Amino acid sequence: MPDVTVFRDVLRSGFDQTDLPWVPWTEPGRAGVEYVVLWGPDPAEDEDSASLLLRFPPGAHGDFHEHLGHELMLVLDGTLDHSDGRRFHRGDLVVEEPGTRHQMSSAEGCTVLAVRARPAAARTPEAGEITTGVGAGA
Repeated sequence: MPDVTVFRDVLRSGFDQTDLPWVPWTEPGRAGVEYVVLWGPDPAEDEDSASLLLRFPPGAHGDFHEHLGHELMLVLDGTLDHSDGRRFHRGDLVVEEPGTRHQMSSAEGCTVLAVRARPAAARTPEAGEITTGVGAGA
């Protein structure tokens, strides 16, 4: 029988993260981000999707990348900053289409549920793709 993992009261009670097996994400272009794999790509099953809990301490950022499939991000706590200047807050659900290019960061710190239909590929930002302070909402 397949395993089922349940995280109780994720949005209702402040999501206790202390007992999760956080791992530092040590890839080029990333600073300070930690993750927990909920499920990952499985080549043996021809499965490209992945789901991660991401934790951004204040000032942390991911790499600049392009999504090869859809990505869903649910901000569980704190504020997530998008490289186009938008900010997403606790409870915001962001769905990005294939071809989306961005770098995510958090000036204040946040925890995010990220679900990817397909992997992302590291990219070099072009002029104007990384801005700050453009807007305060989605």
